[in-house]
Amino acid sequence: MDTLESAGTLTTRISVVVLTHNRIQEVLRTVERLLALPERPTVIVVDNGSTDGTAQRLTLRFPQVRVIASACNLGAAGRNLGVAAATTDYVAFSDDDTHWSPGSLAHAVRVLDDAPRVAVLSGRVLVGETGELDPTCIEMQTSPLERGLLPGPALVGYMAGACVFRAGAFRVVGGYEPRLFIGGEESLVSLDLLDRGYAIVYCDAIAVTHHPSPARDARLRRRMLARNAALVAWLRLPLSEAYAATARALTVCARERSLGRDLWALAAGIVWAIRRRRLVSDAVLAMRSRVRDAQRGRVNATKARSGAGAATVEPER
Repeated sequence: MDTLESAGTLTTRISVVVLTHNRIQEVLRTVERLLALPERPTVIVVDNGSTDGTAQRLTLRFPQVRVIASACNLGAAGRNLGVAAATTDYVAFSDDDTHWSPGSLAHAVRVLDDAPRVAVLSGRVLVGETGELDPTCIEMQTSPLERGLLPGPALVGYMAGACVFRAGAFRVVGGYEPRLFIGGEESLVSLDLLDRGYAIVYCDAIAVTHHPSPARDARLRRRMLARNAALVAWLRLPLSEAYAATARALTVCARERSLGRDLWALAAGIVWAIRRRRLVSDAVLAMRSRVRDAQRGRVNATKARSGAGAATVEPER
């Protein structure tokens, strides 16, 4: 880890953008932890249209923090406001229930300085008080993509609340699409970065602790994830994937008994996406295919192990 003297210079090299909405207690704890980091990063909080006095409380308690108050909830696109305000080479992202571990941001700066092709470092996520590794990170660690000269496993995606971005790359692709609001919003950014020749890398040496907020609507999140997967497919992927993702979105909406409510919004979103459709390169599609094949292989292997001791398994016909 950097010494405090050298880490202190990182105020001008890296910013942390924190996105929050009506979670005043969580964001106060997160900002306090970020300000205590030895790297002394610039901290920018985007208040996404909160109605609980978040912006005012943050300003009073932490006058050294830049607070940007959005007039409405922009979803993931609120992060764009934070990056627009940042003047540093690199931007780390936190949600209001995540915070970076000491030394992680200094390490991220060193890695990105030495790897100009890398646009994003996706960090190791430790969940809750026990610090259990997030299952997504386990998949990232074992990515089937060729690593080559990259500083870590190559990826086709990242975790939005636990990543460090090259600020210029974020701006080149336009940041997060407001239409997607929130839920799998990283997918479109990832595709556009890869299509421009950038790399996304998993970096186990940078760590984020995630204390999941109880203020979550799991049903809404499932619907948004499914809808956004369909819209991203119509925006960038082959028609076969777009049709399949749309079918999955309809299935989720039916299961959540929201089909009547969500069908028109999904249809309008697909029309919007088709007008902006731009298929990514064959190279990016091949990367996604390798990752999907590896995921299927792991699922099949798990099923085979779980059924290995069953005495009544019948042979295939």
